[in-house]
Amino acid sequence: MNFESVDQILDFAIKNEETAAEFYANLASKMDRPYMKKVFEEFAMEEKGHKAKLLAVQKGKLMVGSEKKIIDLKLGDSLVEIDLDSNLNYQDALIVAMKAEKAAYKLYNDLASSTDDANLKATLLDLAQEEAKHKLRFEIEYDEFVLTEN
Repeated sequence: MNFESVDQILDFAIKNEETAAEFYANLASKMDRPYMKKVFEEFAMEEKGHKAKLLAVQKGKLMVGSEKKIIDLKLGDSLVEIDLDSNLNYQDALIVAMKAEKAAYKLYNDLASSTDDANLKATLLDLAQEEAKHKLRFEIEYDEFVLTEN
């Protein structure tokens, strides 16, 4: 990824958050467990919140980055890729979500390393930690409700 300006990085990240919000809304619509439907709807809202943060930075607002690092259980790292289809079960949805959050985490770290703008870098690293937190939530859910059932 080569970006020529801070605005290009922000535009790319904003589009990524829009896609993520749509992704989680789509997953929510496929869930037969009301609890997970609600969880995915909440994640869609969180991704919209990330977009709002990025839009605020684009308008000149300074963001304070988080120093807290989120642990990675790495449960999703060794799981097979899942195709998004209408027959997505609970386990598959969790796997897809873990992998999506891992990709988002990597993306924000990569974007952060592509800029010298301190405010943007702090915002992107903060968003990377948000995505790591999302992945951890899905890993815990997978561990508690999928691995213990099998």
